Parts: sequence; structure tokens; C-alpha cells
Amino acid sequence: MTSRRTLLVALLCLTWILPGLIGHDPWKPDEAYSFGLVYEILQGGSWIVPTLAGEPFVEKPPIFYLTAAASAWLFSPPLALHDAARLATGFYMALTFLFTGLAGRELYGRNYGALSVLLLVGCLGLTVRSHQLIPDVALLSGFAIAFYGLALCLRRSVPGGFWLGIGVGVGFMAKGLVAPGMLGIVALAAPLLFRAWRTRNYLFCLAVAALASLPWLLLWPAALFHTSPQLFDEWLWVNNVGRFFGHNHLGPLAEFAQFIEIILWYAFPVLPIALWTLWAARATGLAKPGIQLPLLGFVVILGVLSASAHARELYALPLLIPLSLLATPAVDTLRRGAANAWFWFSVMGFTFFIVVAWFYWAGLELGFPARLHQHLHTIQPGYAPGFKPLPFTLGLAYTLAWFALIFRLKRSPQRPVIVWAAGITVIWGLIAILFIGWLDTGKSYRSMIASMQQAMPAQYRCVSSRNLGEPQRAMLHYFAGIITYRDDVPERQRDCDLLLVHGVPQEENVPLGPWQKIWEGSRPGDDKGERFRLYQRAEEKPKKH
Repeated sequence: MTSRRTLLVALLCLTWILPGLIGHDPWKPDEAYSFGLVYEILQGGSWIVPTLAGEPFVEKPPIFYLTAAASAWLFSPPLALHDAARLATGFYMALTFLFTGLAGRELYGRNYGALSVLLLVGCLGLTVRSHQLIPDVALLSGFAIAFYGLALCLRRSVPGGFWLGIGVGVGFMAKGLVAPGMLGIVALAAPLLFRAWRTRNYLFCLAVAALASLPWLLLWPAALFHTSPQLFDEWLWVNNVGRFFGHNHLGPLAEFAQFIEIILWYAFPVLPIALWTLWAARATGLAKPGIQLPLLGFVVILGVLSASAHARELYALPLLIPLSLLATPAVDTLRRGAANAWFWFSVMGFTFFIVVAWFYWAGLELGFPARLHQHLHTIQPGYAPGFKPLPFTLGLAYTLAWFALIFRLKRSPQRPVIVWAAGITVIWGLIAILFIGWLDTGKSYRSMIASMQQAMPAQYRCVSSRNLGEPQRAMLHYFAGIITYRDDVPERQRDCDLLLVHGVPQEENVPLGPWQKIWEGSRPGDDKGERFRLYQRAEEKPKKH
């Protein structure tokens, strides 16, 4: 029975992971610049000093970009290069689910690992970000591995320390000092706060973890320092320390209690279930390691994130690991009325959204109703509609699987969790299968860059750029083979005969000098966001004597 349940949960995870990984270009902002780094590696670039459109880019260590490059090399063709690279995201999410399940089983017992995975699958904030080509999914894997190691340390110090060290190392090689910092605080605070961790075995576990993490923590930084001490300082002090304390302007500034607001929807419905765990265990249960570890992990991660000067919603991803673990023992203790309400809310809510998805698909692809068809194509004017057999068949399979599940699933305390996770999977599957082409039309730079290329002269020396960000420079390199020389960076300035300016539709900042605009454009449907203008240096007419 247990092996069958594990197999079904693994199948659910697979059907959750696969949609959205292929079938669309790298989307701005995060996917576009991430793939730019992967593309440079595939073109023969250095793994020690990642480069983006010809410039060093040492914001993050390279493990995710290397994994994506290896995936692209293995699976392209038959897949497009960017789709093959994005399979690395699926690999890291599979690791995340595997080690979350192992941690849940270690903390609560053999039958609880699958439950921890289902709770994580059901988190609203996980779905979109964990299908993108971004290093944060590798960071999430690092946290899952590390929490499994911390849980295992109480029983088996050597393998527990090994996995803790591997988790710290993977997290570090994904996004720098943030993972060792957070996990280090959790590991050191546990014996200070809780008696169960105050043992010689746990101390030995930490020693093993330190040894296991050393190669991960030292190899790339040492190679980077040996290659370029200046770039090492930029990575360490600007992109790690400076970003945390706000000494630079590399990201949006954090607002007061921002992550508390984010987690309210990001971790729904796991957060209220985790709170129920704490309430149910308020008498004696808080003394159990299964409560102490995820609670400590959540508090530490939330505290560190809240202390940082910069914040984005995807930084909250690691919070979902300890919250899913903390919510795991509460599922069996939910009151019958609450469990039934959750179950029927899931059944009715997700069924409604499935019907809505197919209604919008009919409007998009079949032209019925006509008003909806016109509205959708006004939003994405470049999309070519029409019935496509493969997406229709896959979407129908997801839909039929949903109805088969809700009619055949037997009553049990885990039933609401299963239905919720399956509902999230089906809705995501329908969006990623039926609407991925429509979404890609407006989020990809491909058609815009093709339009710009048609307006470019047959011969030119080089292209300068102004106010052009990493995503745009990366996609210009990938789609058109154009490496721009940024006019706003002194060491990159060149005397080029073309100038590409990134601005907004409402205002045109005409460059000073003999420049003539030869093209203007944006992504399809982006009438109020970005606007790109290409200028050509006008030839000076000879003076008459």
C-alpha cells in the first residue's frame, strides 16, 4: 500500500513538473538573463567567470547555469536549446520533492513523507516560479536536502551530516552566502534552544557537515579569486554583502513586513495548517523535534529575509520547505468539519476553474464566443489561433484524470490534501498546455528582435546600447547574435554606427549627435511598458568650399 501511494505521489509530481518546461522562449526578466548565461557557457564561455552578452556577470555562483548548459547539450536537439536548458529546473524540483518527502518521513514516520510532498505541491507561490529557468529552484533543492540532513542527524550522524553539508553546498553554489548563512544559524541555534539536539552525535554531525560542504564552499570562490581578484570582490562584497545591507541598488528595496504579507498567499493553504499544528501541540508537542526543526527553520529564514535591504517575492521560496514539514502532522488531526469544507471547496473551486479554462480555450482557438476571441487577441495581437491536436489531447487527459480522481478517491484524513494538490496540478497543466503559446507571444522578445533585424543595414561596425538591461542584451545575443556595447558603461563604450535605446512609449530621449531613427518597436501587446528605438549614425555631408 505504501509503495503504491509513493508511486501515485511521484506520478502527481511528474505531471506537476513537466507542463511549462518546454514550448516557450525565455521570458523576461529572470529567465532571459539566466539563459543568457547558459548560452555563453554553451558557446565556450568560462564556468569560473560567467558572462552575459560578452560581459562578466558574477552575481551568483554557476551551478544552476552549468546544470542547465549540460541539459541543453544533452537534449538539444530534438528540443529547442532554451527548452532543453529548462529541463534542469525540472531536475532540481524533482530533488526538492524527493528530499522534502525524506525529511517528512524522518521527522514524523514512514507514512508521512508523501504527505509533506503533497503539501509542498499545493503551495500557491511555488507553481510559477518553480517552472522557470532561475537559480532559485536550485537554492530550494539545497534547503530541502539540508532539512533532510538536519532531521537525519538525530538518528544517524554521519549520513545526516553528509546531506546537511551537501544541501548547504548546493544552496551556496546556487545563490551565494544566503543558504550557508540561514542554514548555519538553524544548525547552531538548535542545540542552544532544544535539548534533543544537545548531544555528542549532533556535534559530530555538524563536523561531518562542515567537511562535506567545504568543496562546495571553496572550489569556485578560489578559482574565481585566482582568475580575477576584482571580480571576486564584486561577487562577495557587492552582490552578497552589499545586496543584503543595501549598499548598492541591485534590486527593489524591501518594505516593512513585506515577507509576512507575501507568505500569507505564497504558502496558502499550508500556512494555516502549520498554525494548526502549533495550536494542537501547544501543551507538550512543541518539545518534539518534528515541531522544533521546521519551526526554527521558518523563523530563521523569515527573520533573515526580513532583515535584508532588498526583497522580491521569489526570495520567499525557501520558506515553503519548513512550512510544509510543519504542516504535515496536522493533516491527521484536522477536525472533520474543516477537512470536509477543504475537500468540497477544492472540488468545486478547481472544477469551476477547469470549466473556465476550457471556455477561454474555445474563445482563443475556436473563435467562440467571438467577443472573448477578440478580447484575447487584442491582448496578444501576434498570436496565431487554431485547433492544435496535441495540446487539446494533453489538456483533455488532465481534465479526465481530475474527474476520475474525485469520483474514485476514498474518504480519509489525507483526502483534502490529495485533492488540493491534484487541483493545483490540473489547473497549472491546463494553463501551461493550452495557453503557453498565447502567453509566449507577449513575453518573448523573438518577434521584436526579428523586426529590428529587418530594419538594420546590411553592413555595420557594431551596436551600442543605452539603458538596456541584462534580459534584453541576453536575448539579442541568443536570437540575433548581436552583442551590444553599453554606452552607459565607460569601459564598454565603442564608436558604433548603430545605437539601441531602451525606453518607454510615452517619452523618447533622442540621443545627441548625428543620429537618425530607423526602427521602433516592442513586444506584441506591450503598448505601455517597454519601447525600443534603433538609431543609425547619419553620414556627415562634405562641406562646400
